[in-house]
Amino acid sequence: MTRTIKTAAIQMDANPASTAERIARADRLVRQAAAAGAQLVVLPELWHLGYSYDNRNFARAETLRGPSATWMRDLAAGLDIHLAGSVLLRDGREIYNALLLFAPSGQMWRYDKNYPWGWERGYFRGRRNITVAATALGRIGMLVCWDTAHRNLWRAYAGKVDLMIISSCPPDVGNPTYRFPSGATVTVDDLGPLMASLKGSARQLFGPMIDQQTAWLGVPTVASVGSGTITTAIPRGRAAWLGMIPAAPALARYLPEADQLRMTCSIAPGCKVVAADGTVIAELDQDAGESWTIGEVTIADSPPQPRGAQPESTVPPLSYTISDVFLPALMRQVYNRGRGVGSQRRNLLLLAGLALLLVIWRRRKG
Repeated sequence: MTRTIKTAAIQMDANPASTAERIARADRLVRQAAAAGAQLVVLPELWHLGYSYDNRNFARAETLRGPSATWMRDLAAGLDIHLAGSVLLRDGREIYNALLLFAPSGQMWRYDKNYPWGWERGYFRGRRNITVAATALGRIGMLVCWDTAHRNLWRAYAGKVDLMIISSCPPDVGNPTYRFPSGATVTVDDLGPLMASLKGSARQLFGPMIDQQTAWLGVPTVASVGSGTITTAIPRGRAAWLGMIPAAPALARYLPEADQLRMTCSIAPGCKVVAADGTVIAELDQDAGESWTIGEVTIADSPPQPRGAQPESTVPPLSYTISDVFLPALMRQVYNRGRGVGSQRRNLLLLAGLALLLVIWRRRKG
């Protein structure tokens, strides 16, 4: 026995805007998809912010009582749909990129991005977990963007889910243009053959790899992405640029400017609904801009077991080294400073110093 449900993936422009503006834009798109019959709607990654490497992200991180999660909960109830999307979530002293899924009843499931991509580690931390949401629509597995490149996470859901949802906003960092204050620009073709080997890797990941892993799991996937072209500052630009110089020594002449380094790139396509056999049944081009696509998927009564060997990654090994090791190591300092760890430590030292002075003063007075 099988059943069908209508699912929608939403594509939103990735350039940052105020939370109020982005909620209004998301509201329009979700309502349109629901009016077309969608029972499950998936928003892109960080839909409420847009995508940039910017220290203002720290102040814009929200709690579960913030405007973005509140809007998602209320709209899911008002439209009688399941609504998902990733938000920058402040949880105690930490910040996460959390994919939230709300049922019409108000019940919520949360999945935290396991693998912040490269520079993202400067603005939120990862958490090793998976989430299987036991909803009225079925058991739903959840992933965020770069997590989809990690085969171990797909394996963790094998035989446990009826459907996968993916919330992404993938900058095409394999094909960037780097910009310096002097006006000089550097493209991936200037970075030497090693770095040029990454060209097209984002399109492979959010295209064929997701389709192949979906077919291996044997369950449908609903994947959302951002859209457009972004320009963002690069945190700790000099250190990041220094890491590129061994691949192309001529780039050393730009090192004095690298702390003001900026990057321009498009968002990789991948807003789609994929059937359980890996066939794309609904898809949006990046040229469509802010829009949505809807597809009817078939769900089995019980989670299927994968058949055969899991497909290999389509992502070059160098991408994992840069994204999971080199850049995150640089970015931890940015994260700790931004969330106030440095100031907290300074305050503790100041308090300890004042306490010591108070003890000395009392002893001298006594």
